[in-house]
Amino acid sequence: MERPGCLFCDETGSGFATFSGRPIKEQLELMKEKYRKKGINKFIAYFQNYTNTFGPIDVLKDVYVQAIDDDIVQLDIATRPDCINRDVLNLLKDIQGAYNMAISLDIGLQTANYHTLVKVNRGHTLAEYIYAVNLSKNFGFEVVSHVILNLPGDNTLDVIESAKILSALKVDGVKIHSLYIVDGTIFGEMYKQGKLEVCSFDDYIERTVTFLEHISPNIVIHRLVADPPSKGTLFGNWGKTKTEVINAIEKRLEEKGTYQGKRASNFS
Repeated sequence: MERPGCLFCDETGSGFATFSGRPIKEQLELMKEKYRKKGINKFIAYFQNYTNTFGPIDVLKDVYVQAIDDDIVQLDIATRPDCINRDVLNLLKDIQGAYNMAISLDIGLQTANYHTLVKVNRGHTLAEYIYAVNLSKNFGFEVVSHVILNLPGDNTLDVIESAKILSALKVDGVKIHSLYIVDGTIFGEMYKQGKLEVCSFDDYIERTVTFLEHISPNIVIHRLVADPPSKGTLFGNWGKTKTEVINAIEKRLEEKGTYQGKRASNFS
């Protein structure tokens, strides 16, 4: 029996594989050509969609090595806590040494509320996330984690606890998302049936500001909000642009006279 994935994930992964279906090297060349026109000459190869450490070691090795080129300075590999193990990390360590290549891992936590992790069918627990981060850092890899600050059932205490756990683990970076709802997902069906409520825009801004206050100032914030997929989005960012959401977060920080790490003295 096939087990469904996350209730908020659709079959395209994150939905942003611009040149999916083509060889990795060709995908990278097409993207590099686009950005070279803007004067950019060095790049990070970002394995974003799906779980990019899930598969036979020889297949993973072939995929990763395809991305290595003279103008690629780093491999950034997005994955899940339950798909990180010593075999994969040993492979990455070998590639790092053989090609003098920086490697980082994007590991999705989403929330520290382990009850919510079960409800949204993440397929991993909080303990597995902690283990995956510690193991990855023991191998010397940079770790960037993803959080969704308004999953159904979560509240401000969960936001604060997520910030504290990330700080205690000393992750290197965090990417913050709001929940977007895509057609073809279980959340999508629930949303269309009126069975799924999303917090208000103002509440999300407060949650984000609270998260920033409680996270260590030593952690790099890579993202404050994500772009929903261009197709099939039923709900995303309250109909606002990414810039409008970021501006609202910055405005609220200024209004409160607060900043990243203000309440994180125990974890700085």
